[in-house]
Amino acid sequence: MLFTHLGHAPTIDPDAWVAPTATVCGNVHIGPGCRVMHGAQIIAEGSRIDLGECVIVLENAVLRSTADHALTIGKHCLVGPGAHVVGCTVADDVFIATGASVFHGARLGQGCEVRINAVVHLRTSLPPGETVPIGWVAVGDPLRILPPDQHDAIWAAQAPLDFPKFVYGFERAEVSMAKITRKLSASLGSHRDDAPVSPPE
Repeated sequence: MLFTHLGHAPTIDPDAWVAPTATVCGNVHIGPGCRVMHGAQIIAEGSRIDLGECVIVLENAVLRSTADHALTIGKHCLVGPGAHVVGCTVADDVFIATGASVFHGARLGQGCEVRINAVVHLRTSLPPGETVPIGWVAVGDPLRILPPDQHDAIWAAQAPLDFPKFVYGFERAEVSMAKITRKLSASLGSHRDDAPVSPPE
C-alpha cells in the first residue's frame, strides 16, 4: 500500500516493484530496478527517503526517516529480512543482513557488510569495505567493533554519542519515557491524515 504523509506521496520508478503487502508512506523515492518485498515498511516521518538503483528490500524490513534524519541508500544495496534502518546514509554496494540494525546519523561506506543481527549505532561511520560480524556492535568515533558480551565497552563508546539528545532532543539528565512517548505520540499522530494512493500502472 502507498500512502501520502504530510503532503508527500511516494514516487516509484516504473522499473521498480513494490509488493502489495508492503507499506510505503510519505516522501519516499524508489529508484529503477528496486524490489520491495512483502511486509516491508518504508516510512518517511518528515525527511526524505531515497533508494537508488537496484536496492532490494526483503520481507519485513523497516526503513524509516525522521524529521531530523533523512535516509539515503545508494545503488545495488540489499536490506535483509527483518532489518531496521533509520535516518542514516548508506553508500553503494552495501549488504545489511537479516535482523541487522543501523541507527540515526550512521554512515556506511561503499561495500560494507553488516551481518546477521549486527548493530551500527547512531553517529557511527563505517569506512568502505568494513564488515560488522554476526551479532557484533559497531559504535563510536573513532570506530570500535565489539562483541555483544562487552556491554561496558559498548556503553563507554555509545554514551558520548548521546542517543537521547540526538534522536529525541532531550538532555540525558532530563529524559524520561513519559517525555519520549508524549513527543512521539504528538509526532506520529500526524498519520491520522495519511491517505492511500493508487500504485503506478
